[in-house]
Amino acid sequence: MPQDPTERRVVVTGPPRRVRRTSGYYRPRTEIDEQTTLGHTYVRSLMRTQLRAALGVFAVLVLLVGPLPVVFAAVPGERRLEWLILGFGLYAPLVLLARWYVRRAERNERDLVRLVEDR
Repeated sequence: MPQDPTERRVVVTGPPRRVRRTSGYYRPRTEIDEQTTLGHTYVRSLMRTQLRAALGVFAVLVLLVGPLPVVFAAVPGERRLEWLILGFGLYAPLVLLARWYVRRAERNERDLVRLVEDR
């Protein structure tokens, strides 16, 4: 069935979904997206807080695991003691330390998002 050549295609558009602000105010999200100096400062601040948390976890990990060879050398014949220390004395603190780190990292990211979203 041939189409009538007088029929035209019609483009249907709706209202704009996002209205841009025309004022001189820049949101921090824009600063980050456009990679300005201020946006770079926001991202660097997040990276610094994440690094600080990671170094804190690393320090605690060194304090937990570092003295173990000395403890094991002091008691050479006790295999059961070694497994008890490794299994119960070390595993639970490591799980708690990992849980603390994840919560801290998520809180740091939430703080940045809250700052960027102007909440």
